[in-house]
Amino acid sequence: MKRYDAIVIGAGHNGLANAAFLARAGLSVLVLERNPWIGGAAVSRELHPGWTYSNCSYVCSLLRPEIYRALDLGRHGLQVIPYGGGVTLMENGDYLGNYTDPERQHREFARHSPRDADAYGRYSADVMRQTRLIRPLLMRTPPDPTSLRPRDLAELTFLLRAFAALGEEALYDTLRFWTMSIADFLREYFECEVIQAHLAGSGIIGTALGVYSPGTAYVLLHHYMGDVDGNIGSWGFARGGMGAISAAIAGALREYGGEIRTEAEVARIVVRNGRASGVALTNGDEYEAPVVVSNLDARRTFLGIMDECDLPPDVVRRARNFKIRGSSGKLNIALDGLPEFPALPAGSPLVFGDMHFIDTLERFERAYDDWKNGTWSQDPYLDMLIPTLVDRTLAPPGKHMMTVFVQYVPPALAGGEWTDAARDAFGRTVIDQIARYSPNFKDLILHAEVRTPRELENEVGLTEGNIFQGELTMDQILFNRPFPGYAQYRGPLPGMYLCGSSTHPGGGVMAAPGANAAREILRDLRRPATVPGSDSDD
Repeated sequence: MKRYDAIVIGAGHNGLANAAFLARAGLSVLVLERNPWIGGAAVSRELHPGWTYSNCSYVCSLLRPEIYRALDLGRHGLQVIPYGGGVTLMENGDYLGNYTDPERQHREFARHSPRDADAYGRYSADVMRQTRLIRPLLMRTPPDPTSLRPRDLAELTFLLRAFAALGEEALYDTLRFWTMSIADFLREYFECEVIQAHLAGSGIIGTALGVYSPGTAYVLLHHYMGDVDGNIGSWGFARGGMGAISAAIAGALREYGGEIRTEAEVARIVVRNGRASGVALTNGDEYEAPVVVSNLDARRTFLGIMDECDLPPDVVRRARNFKIRGSSGKLNIALDGLPEFPALPAGSPLVFGDMHFIDTLERFERAYDDWKNGTWSQDPYLDMLIPTLVDRTLAPPGKHMMTVFVQYVPPALAGGEWTDAARDAFGRTVIDQIARYSPNFKDLILHAEVRTPRELENEVGLTEGNIFQGELTMDQILFNRPFPGYAQYRGPLPGMYLCGSSTHPGGGVMAAPGANAAREILRDLRRPATVPGSDSDD
């Protein structure tokens, strides 16, 4: 039996990043993936001949530039193409455009509300201030606020200084911002309903909360923390689909000597003499390593691939209580041509960005009410893009691929579990909504892949279909993620670690959890630091 220095469970982008940094430090590393492909939710697959789908995650912005540079991902083929603008189509036949040019954006907002056009600058500045506060924390290990270790005290001091630098008034605003609803936050700036609705989507994407739920303003901030080519808050497409990110990180891992094995499902983490010592696969194979890293979410790790007898009772209890409710679905659609949207002027650049179809906060909340009642939203929030307008590699010439993120979709229905018939009915609801704004859309559909939380869990391993591996609420961020006492990537047993999005700084294709966990592992092994981020000493 070959022995490795470290075994990483799950070849999602965080697992791959973790393994790459460990291998870069000279460790012999094995990554085990249950699927025949790598990438987890950041994957590109040809599920219809000639069309490449980013069939889970679909846009790139949050990938940390420090990681991109450290692993030289550009040399491994990763290219991110920024897309500009976006649009919210309105029920009355009008639209609100989102342009990259500030002057044009101001004129567009002024077309709906001159007051709001002027307020947008203040809104952007206030959100950017919050972004500047949070971004330096992404590649740092959260401190343990109960610890007196020099390192934890240093990190607490770093946090306190960052907050103190805001000033008294801004500090009060920050505390309000982190705890208020996205609806309340936006209404402090804007009076126009469609402008409120256009900006509100980023506050509820991926979370089982409504626009009036406390804490959703912070979720908006989470989506604003990324950048493309140094443009903070911008989004783009990974050329070749989101799997290009995973492929590039895997390329770096292999260059450093790391191994990846697919179709290798881990049944359990092996514990001997009170410490993690390897893994056992479902096929009976076993691999030994003094370091075992789980890229699975906290609940799936502690309750799924570990024996409860090997864990402290409080870990089992906290894992069961960890909030990881699914709220999202996804459609990937192969199109015979480009859909028409009569509300938009001919040749409008707005189709190159994300397109939405909910134009009031009330419609958002009704969509959430459906989720609470155990059904998919009958008037759902869609984040729809046509990546082939920017990346022609995803479909044959003259054809197009459409990606549609859907909110809200419950992990289980009021009448029972998801069935194929219910999945197909959900897909029709989404297609019907798009068709209300695009009369030729249905005639162009060649193939549609419909994914409910059932598919996201069974195929990708996202518990309940939660795209963040746990909700981003105040009780589950920073030193509370995944839960108090275990926020520094170390598990409750020696040699056992977590590196997935259940850990700080949370979900999104940023690779920070994987990199941060690698830094802590190397610290424990007293290996030279090869990971960007905090370098405070114990």
